[in-house]
Amino acid sequence: MEMIAWNKRFNIGVEIVDRAHARLFRVTKKLFDMSEEIESNQHTFKEGLKYLEAYTMTHFSEEEAYMRSIRYKKYARHKRIHDNFRDETLVSLKRELELSGYSTAAIQHFMAVLNHWLAEHILVEDQAIVGRCSARRKCDFSAQIPIISRAVHRTISELFQAEAALVNENYKGQNIGDGFYCQKTYDLECGLRLQILLGVEEPLFLRGVNWILGTEITQKSELTNRAVLSLFERLFHNMSKLFRIESEDRLEENNLLNRDEFRTEFMKNYPCSLLFNTKIGYFVFCYRSWHVKRQTPKALLEIEQNVAKA
Repeated sequence: MEMIAWNKRFNIGVEIVDRAHARLFRVTKKLFDMSEEIESNQHTFKEGLKYLEAYTMTHFSEEEAYMRSIRYKKYARHKRIHDNFRDETLVSLKRELELSGYSTAAIQHFMAVLNHWLAEHILVEDQAIVGRCSARRKCDFSAQIPIISRAVHRTISELFQAEAALVNENYKGQNIGDGFYCQKTYDLECGLRLQILLGVEEPLFLRGVNWILGTEITQKSELTNRAVLSLFERLFHNMSKLFRIESEDRLEENNLLNRDEFRTEFMKNYPCSLLFNTKIGYFVFCYRSWHVKRQTPKALLEIEQNVAKA
C-alpha cells in the first residue's frame, strides 16, 4: 500500500493548522511503519493509535476555533465532517481492528482510509477555509449524505439483515476485497442521465443471496449470474428511489463488472462516492449525473433536489 506523503501543497497558510496537519502525517507514517511488523509491535501500535486519536481531536478543536475566529461561513458544515469522522468513521475502523484481532488486512484498510481521508480533507475542505476551492469537488453533496445513508441503512437491513455504518464519505476506490460490482444508467425526463455504481464485498453479498433465495451458498463460484443479477436488481430498485425512479427494468450481464472494470468505471469521476462497513463486509454506493440535452439551469439541479426530498 502506498501512503500519501506530506508536501507543501497541503499548506493552507495558517500556522497552527499547517503544523498540526504535518504532525498528523508524521504520526500516520509511523503507525504504517509499525504495521509492517504488527506481531511484535501490537502494543506500541495500539498506544500510537490512541495518541493519534487524541491529537486528531485536539487539532479539530483548534481548527474549529480558528474558523469561528474568522467567522467562516461554512463552519457548521465543516464541523459536521469532523464530527462524522470522529463518531462514525474512526469508531467503525477501530471496531474492525478489534474484531479482526489487529489483522494485517484490517490494519492496511485502516491506514488507507485514514491517509486518504486526511489528504482529501485538507485539499478540499481545509483549503476552502482560506478561499481556495479545489476543482476536484465541483458539487457539494454533504447535505445529501445523511439522506443517502438512511436509504443504505434500510437497504442493508432489509436485504442483508445487517447494520451499516458510513466509514468514508469521499471514497476513492480503495480495494475492499473480493466482491461483486454493478452499474446501471437511467435517462430521466428532465434531460439528465444518471449512473449508479454499486460494490458489495463477497461475504456480505453471499449473505444477501442466501437470505433472499433461501440457499446456503458459501463460495462465489457457486453463484449463477442470474442469482447475482437478482440481488443487484433489488439493490438498484431500493437505491433508485432516492431519485424518484420507479424503473423495474431487469439487469443484463453487461451491467455486471469485474474488479478492473469497476476501477475503470470509477475513474470516470463519481462526485458522490460513499463507503459503508458492516460486520460482514463493505458496501460501496456511487452516483453521478450529467446533461444530455439543452435544459433550463433549474433542470440541472432536479436530481439533487429529488434526493433532498427523499
